[in-house]
Amino acid sequence: MTFSSVYPCYVTKVEKKGRTEGELREVLTWLTGLSCDELDAHREAKSTFSDLFQAAELHANASLITGSICGYRIEELDNPLTMSVRMMDKLVDELAKGRPMDKVLRQG
Repeated sequence: MTFSSVYPCYVTKVEKKGRTEGELREVLTWLTGLSCDELDAHREAKSTFSDLFQAAELHANASLITGSICGYRIEELDNPLTMSVRMMDKLVDELAKGRPMDKVLRQG
């Protein structure tokens, strides 16, 4: 699965709930350590999630992302790639549900 195929779904999800693409990009750059330009390059290149996360350096507080997403507990996942993708999904869900940005970014 490519990042570029899922990104528009993320945008639609957050915008339907009154959040912005800018906020989504802030969340994605926080998690991955990639700049907006780097994320755009991955979208344009149709990078897989594997390629994206190989280029990424997860935020030091990413380990604080816990809970269930898609029926799986993030902290119990064995595959690092699956865990990273589910962390991203969880952050997008939290953003769409109106959670304050400082909470989504595990700052307080």
